[in-house]
Amino acid sequence: MEDTVSVTSNQITPGMIINLENEIYRVESSVKVTMARGVPFVKTKLKNLMNDEVVEKSFKQNQNVVEVKLNERKLEYLYLEDKKHLFFDIENLEQVLVDQDIVGGKDNYLKEGIIVDAHFYGETIFSVELPQFLELLVVKTEDLDASNPMSASNKRAVLETGARLEVPMFIDSGDIIKVDTANEEYVQRI
Repeated sequence: MEDTVSVTSNQITPGMIINLENEIYRVESSVKVTMARGVPFVKTKLKNLMNDEVVEKSFKQNQNVVEVKLNERKLEYLYLEDKKHLFFDIENLEQVLVDQDIVGGKDNYLKEGIIVDAHFYGETIFSVELPQFLELLVVKTEDLDASNPMSASNKRAVLETGARLEVPMFIDSGDIIKVDTANEEYVQRI
């Protein structure tokens, strides 16, 4: 494929995406190991981008490895169809179905019209990244457990997307708030 490059194991660095036995992995860590009486090798931790499994793999020094270049495309969220999310590819004007396991918990912040960054290898999608900040409508607020003294300054809000998070007491239904999607936290009222 045109999105691959052959490199040696000595060139493996954290963050690199590699193809190993037709599975796509992101290198989490890479250490060159030299032993007094042994053959040097490269010890890595790899995260499988399809199932999030982390494995350890050692490579011989100068062993050939296939580096993969993922393509980033902008997708606009449309709606949930069965157990898949339907997106619109802004670049090629096609619809893209994305499995729930790839979207994961990010679906708590998906609503029609949100633009996400999607990473593809060929036609296979590996990840969907939300914008860091979104403005969402509060549809309901609920008091937290009264027996917890830490909850006295906060209450729980249910957002238009179904997400639930803690907000200050002055937030009410109908307010629009800015949410940090990476930390799943309230930022400010808009």
